[in-house]
Amino acid sequence: MSMPDSRNLDIVIFVNGELLPRNAAKVSVFDSAVQGGDAVWEGLRVYNGRIAALEGHLQRLQNSAKALAFQAVPSSEEIRDAVFCTLEANGMRNETHIRLTLTRGEKITSGMNPRFNQSGCTLIVLAEWKPPVYCDNGIRVVTASTRRNTPQCLDSKIHHNNLLNNILASIEANVAGADSAIMLDLHGFVSETNDTNLFLVRNNVIFTPHADSCLPGLTRQMILDICRQHDIPAEERNLSLTELYTANEVFTSGTMGELTPVLEADGRQIGDGKAGAMTKLLQRLHREYAFESGTPLPF
Repeated sequence: MSMPDSRNLDIVIFVNGELLPRNAAKVSVFDSAVQGGDAVWEGLRVYNGRIAALEGHLQRLQNSAKALAFQAVPSSEEIRDAVFCTLEANGMRNETHIRLTLTRGEKITSGMNPRFNQSGCTLIVLAEWKPPVYCDNGIRVVTASTRRNTPQCLDSKIHHNNLLNNILASIEANVAGADSAIMLDLHGFVSETNDTNLFLVRNNVIFTPHADSCLPGLTRQMILDICRQHDIPAEERNLSLTELYTANEVFTSGTMGELTPVLEADGRQIGDGKAGAMTKLLQRLHREYAFESGTPLPF
C-alpha cells in the first residue's frame, strides 16, 4: 500500500468504543452511513499538543445530529474522551488531522427510514498524520457548473456526510486540471469551493460570502475573529465572480487546507499571481491563533 505518510499504516481507529487496527476498523453494511450517507462529521487539526476549535467542532456535531433527529447521541464529553484516547494510542500531538464521524447507526434492515435505526449512533474517530492538503504557494481553481445546495433543499449548517454535491464539483476540477472548484449558489453568487470557504481582499478589506449556501466553517470564523482583534476590516456579503476575478487577493480557508492563496480562477490571474501581503499576514495570525488557543491534550 502506498500512502503519503507511512506512519498511517499502523494507526488505530476508534469505532464505537473500540480501538482497532486500520485493517480491522469497519462498520456494518447496515450502518446508515453506508445505506444513505446518513451521518454527520467534523474535521479537526492538532497543533503542538492542542486541538484547534475543539469545542466549536463538538457543538456543531451535536447541532447537526439534533437537526437530523439522531437518537442516543453520545455526549460531547464522551466524544472528547474518544478523541483524546485515539490520539494518545497513536502517539499523536502535532501534524495530525482527525476525521470525526457520527452516523445514525446500524439499521435492523436495509432502507431509508430512520425507524429502522434502533441501536443508537455509530461513533468513529479517524486520526491520521496529515499536513494541510494545499501548500502555501497557492492553487488554481475553476468554476463548477454544479451549484451549491440551497438551504431550501438542504441546509449547509448541517455538516452532513452526503457530499455528492461537492464531489461532483471536485470531479469538474479534476477534469479541468485544477486544484479545486468554485461553487456558486442558485443566484449565481460565489458560495465556497468544493472543500473550503472563500475570502476576497480588495483595498485591504476582507470579504467573504454569507453563510447561506456555504458552510459556516470554524476556520472561516477564526479568520473573522482575527480580523476583529487586529482591526482588519471584514465584511460578509454576496460576491460575484467578477469581484473574485478582479480582487487584489483571494484565499481559501478550512481545517484540511488552513489558509491557501488562490493564484488563478477560470484562467484569470488573481492580483499579481502570487500570495499577497494580506493573505500572508492572515496565514501567520491564524497559525499563531491555532497554536495558542486550542484545547490542550491531557497526555
